[in-house]
Amino acid sequence: MAGESESAAEPNPNTLTPSNPPSADAINIVPLQTHSPPTKLPSRPRKTRKLSNTVDPCLPKTQISTIVPRIVSRSLSYEGELESAINYLKSSDPLLSPLIETYPPPTLELFQPPFLALTKSILFQQLAYKAGSSIYTRFISLCGGESNVVPDMVLGLTPQQLRQIGVSARKASYLHDLARKYQNGILSDKSIVDMDDKSLFTMLTMVNGIGSWSVHMFMIFSLHRPDVLPIHDLGIRKGVRMLYGLEDLPRPSQMDQLCEKWKPYRSVASWYIWRFVEAKGANSKGNVVGNSNVSLQQQILSMQQQQQQQHQQFLDPINGILNVGVCNDGAK
Repeated sequence: MAGESESAAEPNPNTLTPSNPPSADAINIVPLQTHSPPTKLPSRPRKTRKLSNTVDPCLPKTQISTIVPRIVSRSLSYEGELESAINYLKSSDPLLSPLIETYPPPTLELFQPPFLALTKSILFQQLAYKAGSSIYTRFISLCGGESNVVPDMVLGLTPQQLRQIGVSARKASYLHDLARKYQNGILSDKSIVDMDDKSLFTMLTMVNGIGSWSVHMFMIFSLHRPDVLPIHDLGIRKGVRMLYGLEDLPRPSQMDQLCEKWKPYRSVASWYIWRFVEAKGANSKGNVVGNSNVSLQQQILSMQQQQQQQHQQFLDPINGILNVGVCNDGAK
């Protein structure tokens, strides 16, 4: 969609010990303060798939008693869920298992209200981490603190006010579109937490400036959803090619099939693939692998910026040729 961005929001460098999160309603009761203690991720209600009362007559009687409703995967911030994911991936993919043994387990970012996290994601689009942090700090100051970053406040900020703190006119329109969808009831913090992955992806990509990559990063790093595969992320695609010894870089349309064995914990598998790619890149440059001073999401953001720069370097000569053609046409 228009305004698709290939960057993500700046992560909180602190980590969250997985534990039982509060209910989704809690996010409307206690707003997040700038320097508040860690807030646990609100949970989605566990849903079950209703089964028909009709039993398949061809099914052996020994299997009839073992039928149970399918339980939707829980957030990774639930106590023990991350450990379950790691153990499952070790047994389901022998090639991924050595990576799990080599690299540290995922760290979960502190929970922030979805509106704040999505706003931050928009502000950080296509910016270096330092520049994005500077603009975000000024934005928070303009709003009077993180707890005041709510739809009404954002809609009250004019494009001129936002431009003065470094926010482009296009990003200002993205922020206002997000806030309007909240104000109109199309989105809310509670509905975002409660929605299943497919519905959430559909609803968030309706917001101008939020594309598939941004939604995947939000679902993994902000909501701690367990089964998200960022099929458009170049780092993940490169990692899958290296892990499975593929000759060509897999296309996004091929990723689901290639990573089928990671379900229902593709978010956790993606974490290890990112670490794998990071280590390969660091080794080739002689850098220290696994720099603990820089969070993984910041490194992913840097990787995305490098991809954009390479893409622009490829396009510049083509655009130059096209511009020459335009000039020549004008001269005629």
